[in-house]
This record gives sequence, structure tokens and C-alpha cells, in this order.
Amino acid sequence: MKVTVERAALLKSLGHVHRVVERRNTIPILANVLIRAEGSKLSFKATDLDLEITETIAAEVAPGGSTTVPAHMFHEIVRKLPEGTQVVLESSGDRTMLALRAGRSRFTLQTLPESDFPDLAAGEMTHSFKVGAADLKRLIDKTQFAISTEETRYYLNGIYLHAAGSGKAQTLRAVATDGHRLAQVELPLPKGAAGMPGIIVPRKTVSEVQRLIEDNDADVAIDLSQGKIRFAIGDVVLTSKLIDGTFPDYSRVIPSGNDKELVVDKKEFEQAVDRVSTVSSERGRAVKLSLSSGRLLLTVTNPDSGSATEELEVEYAAEPLDIGFNSRYLLDIASQIESETAILRLADPGSPTLIEDKDAKGTLYVLMPMRV
Repeated sequence: MKVTVERAALLKSLGHVHRVVERRNTIPILANVLIRAEGSKLSFKATDLDLEITETIAAEVAPGGSTTVPAHMFHEIVRKLPEGTQVVLESSGDRTMLALRAGRSRFTLQTLPESDFPDLAAGEMTHSFKVGAADLKRLIDKTQFAISTEETRYYLNGIYLHAAGSGKAQTLRAVATDGHRLAQVELPLPKGAAGMPGIIVPRKTVSEVQRLIEDNDADVAIDLSQGKIRFAIGDVVLTSKLIDGTFPDYSRVIPSGNDKELVVDKKEFEQAVDRVSTVSSERGRAVKLSLSSGRLLLTVTNPDSGSATEELEVEYAAEPLDIGFNSRYLLDIASQIESETAILRLADPGSPTLIEDKDAKGTLYVLMPMRV
């Protein structure tokens, strides 16, 4: 095998695929990236057995062939090469080594046989549809922060993607929750997604897809079945296993009868919460919201370091109410609000609060209160 390729194209492609490779591997072949050269194309493939990514770039190939090399080392070498260089990859006759030449630099990398490289066979996909890259990125951005990191509740370690609604009002809905907060975003149901199974896309897959979206005007082709999902983004194809579990009935925690409406300037509110929470402790991040007609008093008390208060003018006409929240969770949600105004619908100090984005249709957030 002999391949000549532009360093910039090689680096970009390896930048995408090497992230999937876990740094600590008990199976040696999983630390490698599969390189395959044929025609005028060079393709790379990496996997951690749950997630597989392939990318194809243009290259001069004569003759073709394939091999596997250590992914992170290969990426580091290419990253450190001078800009604008042509990189020549050549494997020896017995294929135990891959030689890399660029300018005056020479490297030889140990290889493992291509036949050892696992294939995450996608199997038959039952549903195929396309989503605008900007829409998919928004679905992920607005829900990713609420994904649980608690491994025991593994079924919450991803985004629940499913078709919701009925008739012409059907939507593609993404939901994530960690038991303390919930984020829900939806967009019109794409053609081909009707009747799709409800699936849980793992956290690692979600963040890889988010990083791979570089052109917001492009379309992302999605194929899925009960057990796998595949995203095709430009020259990159990402295939992933899904979380095998049942997502809880999240609709039960979305309050419908919260009758106390608080309307705040999103930026003012976010900055005020951020300021007063400076004195909060790592463990108890509680911020108390004291509501009365037209005003909101934010209070944080930390027995070890002091206290802070800040008053805001708000739209609130219901009876006075004191309620506490985790300040970090409040800030996470506030940072997702796109419009200038956020609406908090409250019931009582012990019930979940519904937070809405005034102008952004199809998004809502739920936050559980804390005792303060």
C-alpha cells in the first residue's frame, strides 16, 4: 500500500475518528484505527464496540491496501507535522509496519492485521429520515446538559428520541432528565420518521454527533432500528448501539396545573443567580427565591463563608412564595433560553417548576425544588 495525502485533510479526518478510541484498552486492536486505501480514496475507521465512526477522504493511491495503526499516536504525529506538507503512507510487504514520510520526518508504526478489526454490523435499519444539521444540533444542545451521569440508572444516560403528538401535529421529540431537571425539545416530524421506535441515544454518541456537525446548512441522514442508530454527516458515518432500557414516563413529572407565573428578564436573572451563588458551597448550591408582588429576592446562605442577596424587579402577581433551587441547575437552564424573557410557572415550595422560553416554541424545562 502506498498513499499520498494532504496533511490538513488527514489531520481533520483523524481528529474526527480518534476521539472514539478509548485511551485505556484491554483489547489491543481497539486502540488502533483501520486505514483502507482504494481507488482515489482513503478511509479511516475506529470503534469502541459501542460506537463506530468511518470517514473517507481523497488521496493518491498506488497500490491500494489496508492496515491498522495506533490511533492516538498516529493523530499526534500528523498534528505535529509542518502545515502544508504532503504525507506519504507506505506499508511493507509483510504489513507489520507502516512507514510515514513528510518533508524530512520519517516514522514507522507497528501495525496489527486488518482481519482482527471488529465490525459493528449495523443490521437492518427500519426507519430512515433527514434532519437539518442546525435542527439536530439544537435538539442536542438544549437537552444534553440534563443527561444523567449516574451509571446505576443507565437508561437515563442518554437522550430519549421519539415521535410524539398525533396527526399533522406530530413531532420528533428529544427528552433528557437526571431526576433533578428535565429538558424537552421538539421539531416537526421528518418524513420517514413516523412510527419510529422510542430510542435512547447514549451520551458519548450524542456529544460525538454534536462535534461532527460543522456545516449548519447541511442535512444529516439518520437511519435507526430498535438496537442501532446511524448518522451520515458529509463524509463521516457514525454508527452506534442504543441504550437497551426503558425510558421512564417523563410526562408524569411535567406539571400542568402550576398557577403562579413569574416572568423574568433572562439575562438579569441569570447574572443575579450567578452572582449570589458565588458564596454557595460545593455541596449545598441552594439559592432561595422569595417572591412577592413585582419583586424577587435571591438569597444564598453558606454557614462557612457568608451570605448574599440580590433583588430584581419582575412580573409576578400571585401570592408570596419562597422556593429553593440548585443554583447550578438554574444556570444550566437559563443558559438554554434563547429569547430575552423566561417564564417560570410555580405551584408550591415542594412541587416541580415549569420553565419556558417565551419565544422558542417546542422547548420546555422542568426543575425540582430544594429545601432551603
